Formats: sequence, C-alpha cells, structure tokens
Amino acid sequence: MTDSIEIVKNNKVLEVKLNKPKVNAIDLELSRALGDAFAELRDNDELRVGIVTGAGEKIFSAGWDLKAVNSGEMEMDNWWEKADYGDGGFAGLTENWNLNKPVICALNGLAIGGGFELALSCDLIIAAEHVEFGLPEMPLGIVPDAGALQRLPRRIPHNIAMEMFFLGRRMSALEAHHFGLVNKVVKMEDLMDQAREWATQIASYAPLAMQSVKEVQRSIECVPLKNAFAKMRSGDLVTYGKMLKSEDAAEGVAAFVEKRDPNFKGK
Repeated sequence: MTDSIEIVKNNKVLEVKLNKPKVNAIDLELSRALGDAFAELRDNDELRVGIVTGAGEKIFSAGWDLKAVNSGEMEMDNWWEKADYGDGGFAGLTENWNLNKPVICALNGLAIGGGFELALSCDLIIAAEHVEFGLPEMPLGIVPDAGALQRLPRRIPHNIAMEMFFLGRRMSALEAHHFGLVNKVVKMEDLMDQAREWATQIASYAPLAMQSVKEVQRSIECVPLKNAFAKMRSGDLVTYGKMLKSEDAAEGVAAFVEKRDPNFKGK
C-alpha cells in the first residue's frame, strides 16, 4: 500500500483520503492503491459504504500524473492496456463494474481532469463551497477519456459539457449543484460530517437492497424503459435476485408492520 492514501474503517464505512502532495496526481502506484481500497470495500462484508476525499482544502486531485506520462512510466496510446492501473481501472473507480456498494465523494478542493473523473465515478457528491471543476486537457493535445467524455454529457446539459471540454472553463460547486452534478454544497468545516452522516444512514439499510440499486442502475442505463423492466426480470441480476428472496426483505416488512426498527443481517 502506498503512503499516498490514508484508509480508515469505522462503523461499516471505509474512508479513503488522497494525500499525495502537492496536487494528488494519480500515477500507477496510487491508482492501484485506490483499486485495492475499493476492492476491500467490495469484498469485506463488514463494510457497506465508502467515502473518498482529499487532504487539505486546496485540491481534491489534479488527475492523471502528467510527469509520469512524460517520463515514460505511463503511455498515451492505448493507455488502458499498456499499464496496470489496478482493480477498477484508472483511480480504482472509473471502470469498476462490480462494486455494488455506494461511494460518496467528499470534495475538499479542486477536482481537475482525472480528479473530476474520479468524482464522476462516485454515487453521491458533496462539495465544499470553494470547490471548482475543470477539464484542462484540450490545450495539452489530449482528451478526458477516463470517464468525463463518457459520463459528463449524461449528467449535465450537453452544451455545457461541450463548453467544459472545448473551452476548459471552470464550473463552481454552486453551478454544479444547480445542474444536479453535485448533491449538496456545504461549508468546508462541515464536509466530512455531512459525508459521514450520509454514510451512516446508508449503512443502516439492508445491504442487499442497497447494493441492488447500483446493480440495477448499471444494467439498465440507456436501455429503453420496456427493456429495462425485462432486464430486471431476466434473472441475470444476481444481487437483485438475492434481495427479493432475502431474510432482510421479510424482516423489513415485518418491522414496519410491527412498528419496530429492523435488524438487517445482509442475507
């Protein structure tokens, strides 16, 4: 494990903090470490929710480590094949197709390039008031192809996404909240408290139901509505199928009827 991230496990929540001065740039070592952390979240039944944030108040992450690219440590052509970025692809989340547990991004500072793409890979985003988002790749002769090109036009109006791609203009946390890209904007001193509050609430739910949400959403994204229903009922969604037959589903209904708190066991 690299010294560039700090990991804390607390009450079913895994907290991952980027701490690689000066800008939390993501090289192969850090990407693999993030992949290992999110694999732990996926595979450890005691963990139910993840939080990813950065150290300090200036920057969350500047993204791809261009010094490593320039030195030849990482290649540009077919970069996703020519180097080992670890479980989940770049930054551990951008191509993580089997993590059904939710991840909250608590943005402590600028989310630039690949750092923005890491944030886009999360399920919920809370941002400090001073946070800005940016995609500065165009003047470098490259494009943000680790998630921004794929995800951003699906999250905000198409023309606004194009403006960020072509002109590289910054977007404030408040504007991102206006477009629904950010769930909540808070004061910096309240950032982690809010993220932990949400994580604690989510962790209290039945694990299979919680995980079914991500499994289903990933499977039906961009699928026509009628086909989405058919996909859910096909029997291919393993977690969703387990949830329907789970003890927790019966317990949740019984607890509601009996007016008591449910005792979810994850099975």
